[in-house]
Amino acid sequence: MNTHHAHDLLELWWTVPAGLALLGYALSLAGLTPAQRAVWTTARIVAVEQPAHGASKYPGIPVTVAFPHPAGGQDVVLPNTGRHGHTLTEAWVGREVAVRHPRGRPDLFRVVLDTIPDRSGRSAPDCAVALLLVGLVVHATVLWGYPWALLGFGALVTVFAATGADLRNARVRAALLSSAVAVPGRVVAVTRDVHTDGEGEEIVNHAPVIVFTTAEGIRMTVLCREGVPKPRSSLGRDLTIHYAPTAPRIYTPDLAAEHRDNEGTLGAVVLVLIAGAGATVTGAVLVGQQLLNS
Repeated sequence: MNTHHAHDLLELWWTVPAGLALLGYALSLAGLTPAQRAVWTTARIVAVEQPAHGASKYPGIPVTVAFPHPAGGQDVVLPNTGRHGHTLTEAWVGREVAVRHPRGRPDLFRVVLDTIPDRSGRSAPDCAVALLLVGLVVHATVLWGYPWALLGFGALVTVFAATGADLRNARVRAALLSSAVAVPGRVVAVTRDVHTDGEGEEIVNHAPVIVFTTAEGIRMTVLCREGVPKPRSSLGRDLTIHYAPTAPRIYTPDLAAEHRDNEGTLGAVVLVLIAGAGATVTGAVLVGQQLLNS
């Protein structure tokens, strides 16, 4: 294959993500993705265990869930240890979570905390579209210069920032915690994870496991990754937990720090939106001048 033919093939790179996206959306519309072909049901947590002190935080909180057997009869009752989907960082007996499993194999269930992208089967094609858009911007920049980078990346950053989960989550948490209830809590275990940075240095991360009881009598077990000072030595520490009465999984051990974090998140998103919009407008002007002069 000569250099000219190789260059022509590289020019067709976009057909790969575009084809994958079209295939994914076609399968989703036909209801043939693995998620759509699976059995979906609602499981209820029937038992909550405490993570071991010094264990890793990544398995989350061990629980046992119960959900209807697809063939009828008694409920399927299984622990979530192992590869069973999303890990739980807030658990209580009676909490309901979505689960899915292959037809006829309830033992292969997976906990699904974000059901919208999973249930529609569009997560993969959405990612392919995002890669396609980024690639098109890079391609245009290589062919026609930096104004296209300003226009393309500015527009992408603006859209992603405006529709991203950070802004939505910050608003939801702020609204729910505006009527927070304070109750006593206690650190009953501290998880430990060791990572190695690029220079070979070990970084040790600790996350306290906190137990508290809501005003409604619900015993909560939560894996708290932020808000507890000196988490390494926090075992046995008594805390005040502020939780949302309508959604007890939304909580914080430091309400003032929570407000500061939300304000910081909103401020960062606003700055990104301003920068993205500015880059888009500047790029549009420069591209317009480029087209007029061509």
